[in-house]
Amino acid sequence: MATSVRVSAPGKTILMGEHAAVYDRPALVAAVDRRATATLAAGDAAGRVRLELPQVGVSEETTWDAVLVYSRRCRDAWRAYSEDPGPEAFARVRGDDPAHLVKIALGEAALHVGDDEPPPVDLRLDSEIPTGAGFGSSAAAAVATVDAYLALRGAALAPEELHRLTLEVERRQHGLPSGVDNATVIHGGLVWAKKEEASGRFAVTPLAARSSVLEGIRVFHSGPPAETTGAVVAAVRRRKQADPQRYEPVFDRMEAATWELRRELEKERASPARLVELLRGFEACLEELGVVPEPIREVVRRVERQGGAAKISGAGALTGRGAGALLVYHPDPGVVDGWGFLDGLERLDLRLGAEGVRRSPPSLRLLVLPFVLALGS
Repeated sequence: MATSVRVSAPGKTILMGEHAAVYDRPALVAAVDRRATATLAAGDAAGRVRLELPQVGVSEETTWDAVLVYSRRCRDAWRAYSEDPGPEAFARVRGDDPAHLVKIALGEAALHVGDDEPPPVDLRLDSEIPTGAGFGSSAAAAVATVDAYLALRGAALAPEELHRLTLEVERRQHGLPSGVDNATVIHGGLVWAKKEEASGRFAVTPLAARSSVLEGIRVFHSGPPAETTGAVVAAVRRRKQADPQRYEPVFDRMEAATWELRRELEKERASPARLVELLRGFEACLEELGVVPEPIREVVRRVERQGGAAKISGAGALTGRGAGALLVYHPDPGVVDGWGFLDGLERLDLRLGAEGVRRSPPSLRLLVLPFVLALGS
């Protein structure tokens, strides 16, 4: 067994497909070059777990008994929630522990390995990824933490198995996620994710964008959403269940736009005007779902009046002033830098298509196979 391991995983941004992917529509997602890094070392006291999570202000010493009890309790609470999703049931899953995700990740990893008495560990999780902003910070943290524990124990999982395990962690964080985030974090690059009708599993296909049009997309952080991703997803689910005749056509339009964006990216010369049209159309659908707060809609309208397009990337928000990630595009990308009305947003210099999960040193590297992966949902 190794005495210390380090695993990092990238963030992601959804180009198109958020919310629609929950209802069997495709999503087009890119890994981004901001990463979460889990450093896991063997501890010195039996049964002890030490957590250092500077991004959420946690410095805690606990025990494996407490971590496993917590993980099992949240697993049971999630099963009850999945049978009757709702905010109150989800609150019993999520709780208010800032170390919730990491405890679940460690617990699920230890239970998967079959460790009745897991070894003492010291875990530090550092992240460059903004939290609660649609950049997949929880998926990256889950994947990095789970794979670090596996590496420390001398184990490795195929990408599909790692997806299934980390999806369980994501479910305790977000309720009923599509599985797209952790699939992208594991695989990296640019991926196409769509649930297969026959098997009910997500097929994740790596894509090579032939067009350079994505280089013109600017990424901003509009501010943290007032609600968690799970709460926003649950609210959309309630609206859809209450009025399916209204919302099913919205998801159909979202699916059509996502397919069209894929076709544009696979061309050698994509149409900037078409990209503007597609982004505007998808943003309109997100607004109809009620996940774009009024202050962000005002910014989007100003971008549109300048001849560009903007859309949120991620779950968005129901209320408040922030909605997480905001993608902004103009056929002449340089003009975006001169728009003073965007000065209140945080500009993020991101490279799309970053490498997926990786172990250090290279001898511990997880191999992600470069072909279609059918990932369990």
